[in-house]
Amino acid sequence: MNTTPPNLVGTVLLVSRDEIASRKLTDAMQQLAVSVEVCVDISAFADRLSRRKFEGVVIDLALGDQGLIPEGLACLEHVRASASNRTAVIFTLTSSSQETAHALKAGSSFVLQRPLTSESIGNTLKVAYRFIMRERRRYFRYPVVVPVVLNRKTAPAVFGQTVNISERGMALRTLTPLAPGSEATVQFTLPDPLLRITAESKVCWNNEKGEVGLSFHFLPFDCASQLQSWLAQKLEKQLPQLGPLDHAEGGR
Repeated sequence: MNTTPPNLVGTVLLVSRDEIASRKLTDAMQQLAVSVEVCVDISAFADRLSRRKFEGVVIDLALGDQGLIPEGLACLEHVRASASNRTAVIFTLTSSSQETAHALKAGSSFVLQRPLTSESIGNTLKVAYRFIMRERRRYFRYPVVVPVVLNRKTAPAVFGQTVNISERGMALRTLTPLAPGSEATVQFTLPDPLLRITAESKVCWNNEKGEVGLSFHFLPFDCASQLQSWLAQKLEKQLPQLGPLDHAEGGR
Protein backbone atom coordinates (compact mmCIF):
# COMPACT_ATOMS: atom_id res chain seq x y z
CA MET A 1 0.00 0.00 0.00
CA ASN A 2 1.21 3.47 -0.85
CA THR A 3 0.93 5.71 2.22
CA THR A 4 2.78 8.74 0.87
CA PRO A 5 0.93 11.84 2.21
CA PRO A 6 -0.88 13.78 -0.54
CA ASN A 7 1.19 16.94 0.00
CA LEU A 8 4.47 15.14 -0.69
CA VAL A 9 5.99 14.25 -4.04
CA GLY A 10 7.15 10.89 -2.75
CA THR A 11 8.70 8.79 -0.01
CA VAL A 12 12.16 7.24 -0.25
CA LEU A 13 13.48 4.32 1.81
CA LEU A 14 17.18 4.67 2.68
CA VAL A 15 19.33 1.90 4.12
CA SER A 16 22.72 3.01 5.42
CA ARG A 17 24.79 3.13 8.60
CA ASP A 18 26.54 6.31 7.46
CA GLU A 19 24.85 8.99 9.58
CA ILE A 20 26.48 11.91 7.76
CA ALA A 21 25.49 10.65 4.31
CA SER A 22 21.96 9.87 5.51
CA ARG A 23 21.57 13.36 6.93
CA LYS A 24 22.85 15.04 3.74
CA LEU A 25 20.52 13.01 1.53
CA THR A 26 17.53 13.53 3.83
CA ASP A 27 18.05 17.31 3.91
CA ALA A 28 18.41 17.51 0.11
CA MET A 29 15.32 15.38 -0.58
CA GLN A 30 13.16 17.23 1.92
CA GLN A 31 13.86 20.44 0.01
CA LEU A 32 12.10 18.78 -2.94
CA ALA A 33 9.13 17.64 -0.80
CA VAL A 34 10.39 14.05 -0.74
CA SER A 35 10.29 12.37 2.67
CA VAL A 36 12.95 9.85 3.72
CA GLU A 37 12.66 6.81 5.98
CA VAL A 38 16.06 5.63 7.23
CA CYS A 39 16.96 2.05 8.12
CA VAL A 40 20.31 0.97 9.57
CA ASP A 41 19.39 -2.71 9.61
CA ILE A 42 19.03 -4.79 6.45
CA SER A 43 16.28 -6.99 7.89
CA ALA A 44 14.25 -3.90 8.84
CA PHE A 45 14.80 -2.58 5.31
CA ALA A 46 13.46 -5.80 3.78
CA ASP A 47 10.46 -5.77 6.10
CA ARG A 48 9.48 -2.19 5.19
CA LEU A 49 10.01 -2.92 1.51
CA SER A 50 7.56 -5.81 1.69
CA ARG A 51 4.90 -3.82 3.54
CA ARG A 52 4.45 -0.69 1.43
CA LYS A 53 5.17 1.15 -1.78
CA PHE A 54 8.05 3.65 -2.03
CA GLU A 55 8.73 6.01 -4.92
CA GLY A 56 12.47 5.63 -4.42
CA VAL A 57 15.05 3.52 -2.57
CA VAL A 58 18.59 4.47 -1.54
CA ILE A 59 21.04 1.62 -0.88
CA ASP A 60 24.50 2.07 0.63
CA LEU A 61 26.85 -0.51 -0.91
CA ALA A 62 29.08 -0.22 2.17
CA LEU A 63 26.55 -2.39 4.03
CA GLY A 64 27.57 -5.76 5.40
CA ASP A 65 30.34 -8.07 4.33
CA GLN A 66 32.23 -7.98 1.07
CA GLY A 67 31.66 -11.60 0.10
CA LEU A 68 30.67 -13.02 -3.26
CA ILE A 69 27.50 -10.89 -3.28
CA PRO A 70 27.84 -7.91 -0.89
CA GLU A 71 24.72 -7.24 1.15
CA GLY A 72 24.26 -3.84 -0.49
CA LEU A 73 23.98 -5.42 -3.95
CA ALA A 74 21.73 -8.12 -2.52
CA CYS A 75 19.41 -5.34 -1.28
CA LEU A 76 19.35 -3.85 -4.77
CA GLU A 77 18.40 -7.20 -6.29
CA HIS A 78 15.72 -7.57 -3.62
CA VAL A 79 14.14 -4.26 -4.64
CA ARG A 80 14.03 -5.24 -8.32
CA ALA A 81 12.36 -8.54 -7.36
CA SER A 82 9.78 -6.82 -5.13
CA ALA A 83 6.19 -6.95 -6.34
CA SER A 84 5.40 -3.43 -5.09
CA ASN A 85 8.75 -1.68 -5.52
CA ARG A 86 10.37 -3.22 -8.60
CA THR A 87 9.79 0.01 -10.55
CA ALA A 88 10.97 2.32 -7.75
CA VAL A 89 13.79 4.75 -8.52
CA ILE A 90 16.96 3.19 -7.06
CA PHE A 91 19.89 5.25 -5.83
CA THR A 92 23.12 3.65 -4.66
CA LEU A 93 25.87 5.09 -2.48
CA THR A 94 29.27 3.90 -3.65
CA SER A 95 32.86 4.40 -2.57
CA SER A 96 34.74 3.57 -5.77
CA SER A 97 34.44 3.41 -9.54
CA GLN A 98 34.33 -0.38 -9.29
CA GLU A 99 31.32 -0.25 -6.94
CA THR A 100 29.66 2.26 -9.25
CA ALA A 101 30.06 -0.11 -12.21
CA HIS A 102 28.61 -3.02 -10.17
CA ALA A 103 25.65 -0.88 -9.06
CA LEU A 104 24.77 0.23 -12.59
CA LYS A 105 25.10 -3.31 -13.92
CA ALA A 106 22.79 -4.55 -11.15
CA GLY A 107 20.08 -2.08 -12.14
CA SER A 108 20.67 1.06 -10.10
CA SER A 109 18.90 4.09 -11.57
CA PHE A 110 21.35 6.65 -10.14
CA VAL A 111 24.69 6.50 -8.35
CA LEU A 112 26.06 8.87 -5.70
CA GLN A 113 29.76 8.28 -5.26
CA ARG A 114 31.62 9.37 -2.14
CA PRO A 115 32.74 11.91 -1.12
CA LEU A 116 29.23 13.35 -1.22
CA THR A 117 28.84 17.08 -1.73
CA SER A 118 25.75 19.30 -1.76
CA GLU A 119 26.43 19.99 -5.45
CA SER A 120 26.70 16.32 -6.47
CA ILE A 121 23.58 15.38 -4.53
CA GLY A 122 21.63 18.35 -5.91
CA ASN A 123 22.61 17.65 -9.52
CA THR A 124 21.58 14.00 -9.21
CA LEU A 125 18.25 14.80 -7.57
CA LYS A 126 17.37 17.37 -10.24
CA VAL A 127 17.64 14.65 -12.87
CA ALA A 128 15.98 11.99 -10.71
CA TYR A 129 13.10 14.21 -9.66
CA ARG A 130 10.96 13.64 -12.76
CA PHE A 131 11.35 9.86 -12.38
CA ILE A 132 10.20 10.06 -8.75
CA MET A 133 7.22 12.13 -9.90
CA ARG A 134 6.42 9.59 -12.61
CA GLU A 135 6.51 6.76 -10.08
CA ARG A 136 4.27 8.78 -7.77
CA ARG A 137 1.73 9.28 -10.55
CA ARG A 138 1.69 5.57 -11.38
CA TYR A 139 0.41 4.69 -7.90
CA PHE A 140 -1.43 7.92 -7.09
CA ARG A 141 -5.00 7.30 -5.91
CA TYR A 142 -7.38 10.22 -6.16
CA PRO A 143 -10.45 10.24 -3.90
CA VAL A 144 -13.59 10.80 -5.94
CA VAL A 145 -17.27 9.84 -5.46
CA VAL A 146 -19.33 9.25 -8.62
CA PRO A 147 -21.94 6.64 -9.60
CA VAL A 148 -20.57 3.46 -11.14
CA VAL A 149 -22.14 0.51 -12.97
CA LEU A 150 -20.59 -2.95 -13.25
CA ASN A 151 -22.02 -5.08 -16.05
CA ARG A 152 -21.47 -8.81 -15.54
CA LYS A 153 -21.84 -11.51 -18.18
CA THR A 154 -23.74 -14.08 -16.10
CA ALA A 155 -25.36 -11.95 -13.39
CA PRO A 156 -27.36 -8.72 -13.02
CA ALA A 157 -25.59 -5.37 -13.16
CA VAL A 158 -24.20 -3.96 -9.92
CA PHE A 159 -24.54 -0.30 -8.94
CA GLY A 160 -22.33 1.59 -6.53
CA GLN A 161 -20.11 4.61 -5.92
CA THR A 162 -16.41 5.09 -6.50
CA VAL A 163 -14.09 5.68 -3.53
CA ASN A 164 -10.85 6.46 -5.36
CA ILE A 165 -9.16 5.82 -8.68
CA SER A 166 -5.64 5.24 -10.00
CA GLU A 167 -4.14 4.47 -13.40
CA ARG A 168 -4.43 0.75 -12.73
CA GLY A 169 -7.71 0.39 -10.90
CA MET A 170 -10.19 1.76 -8.42
CA ALA A 171 -12.02 1.19 -5.16
CA LEU A 172 -15.79 1.41 -4.87
CA ARG A 173 -18.67 0.80 -2.48
CA THR A 174 -21.58 -1.43 -3.36
CA LEU A 175 -24.41 -3.21 -1.53
CA THR A 176 -23.91 -6.29 -3.73
CA PRO A 177 -21.10 -8.63 -2.64
CA LEU A 178 -18.45 -9.17 -5.32
CA ALA A 179 -16.04 -12.06 -4.93
CA PRO A 180 -12.33 -11.68 -5.69
CA GLY A 181 -11.58 -12.97 -9.17
CA SER A 182 -14.95 -12.04 -10.64
CA GLU A 183 -14.92 -9.90 -13.78
CA ALA A 184 -17.11 -7.05 -14.99
CA THR A 185 -17.20 -4.14 -17.41
CA VAL A 186 -17.10 -1.02 -15.25
CA GLN A 187 -18.56 2.30 -16.44
CA PHE A 188 -18.47 5.73 -14.79
CA THR A 189 -17.82 9.39 -15.57
CA LEU A 190 -15.17 11.47 -13.82
CA PRO A 191 -15.79 15.19 -13.25
CA ASP A 192 -13.77 18.36 -13.87
CA PRO A 193 -13.05 17.78 -16.71
CA LEU A 194 -15.63 15.20 -17.71
CA LEU A 195 -14.11 11.87 -18.66
CA ARG A 196 -16.16 8.77 -19.47
CA ILE A 197 -14.45 5.51 -18.54
CA THR A 198 -15.36 2.03 -19.76
CA ALA A 199 -12.93 -0.68 -18.69
CA GLU A 200 -12.74 -4.44 -18.36
CA SER A 201 -11.97 -5.10 -14.72
CA LYS A 202 -11.35 -7.84 -12.17
CA VAL A 203 -12.16 -7.84 -8.45
CA CYS A 204 -8.94 -7.98 -6.40
CA TRP A 205 -10.31 -7.67 -2.86
CA ASN A 206 -13.36 -6.85 -0.78
CA ASN A 207 -14.04 -6.09 2.88
CA GLU A 208 -16.81 -6.05 5.47
CA LYS A 209 -17.53 -2.35 4.77
CA GLY A 210 -18.87 -3.16 1.33
CA GLU A 211 -15.75 -1.82 -0.36
CA VAL A 212 -14.32 -3.55 -3.42
CA GLY A 213 -11.00 -3.15 -5.19
CA LEU A 214 -10.90 -3.46 -8.99
CA SER A 215 -7.93 -3.72 -11.32
CA PHE A 216 -8.26 -2.61 -14.93
CA HIS A 217 -7.10 -5.49 -17.13
CA PHE A 218 -8.21 -3.79 -20.35
CA LEU A 219 -8.54 -0.05 -20.90
CA PRO A 220 -8.44 1.36 -24.47
CA PHE A 221 -5.23 3.27 -25.18
CA ASP A 222 -6.90 6.65 -25.71
CA CYS A 223 -8.95 6.23 -22.55
CA ALA A 224 -5.87 5.18 -20.55
CA SER A 225 -3.96 8.21 -21.82
CA GLN A 226 -6.80 10.56 -20.88
CA LEU A 227 -7.04 8.98 -17.42
CA GLN A 228 -3.30 9.48 -16.89
CA SER A 229 -3.64 13.15 -17.82
CA TRP A 230 -6.69 13.55 -15.57
CA LEU A 231 -4.86 12.06 -12.60
CA ALA A 232 -1.72 14.10 -13.31
CA GLN A 233 -3.79 17.30 -13.14
CA LYS A 234 -5.28 16.24 -9.81
CA LEU A 235 -1.88 15.37 -8.34
CA GLU A 236 -0.37 18.69 -9.42
CA LYS A 237 -3.28 20.56 -7.82
CA GLN A 238 -2.47 18.88 -4.52
CA LEU A 239 1.06 20.29 -4.63
CA PRO A 240 0.56 24.01 -5.40
CA GLN A 241 2.58 25.31 -2.47
CA LEU A 242 5.77 23.39 -3.26
CA GLY A 243 8.04 25.98 -4.82
CA PRO A 244 10.96 23.55 -5.43
CA LEU A 245 8.86 21.75 -8.06
CA ASP A 246 9.38 24.46 -10.68
CA HIS A 247 13.06 24.65 -9.87
CA ALA A 248 13.57 20.92 -10.09
CA GLU A 249 11.59 20.58 -13.30
CA GLY A 250 13.55 23.32 -15.00
CA GLY A 251 10.80 25.92 -14.73
CA ARG A 252 8.08 23.74 -16.24
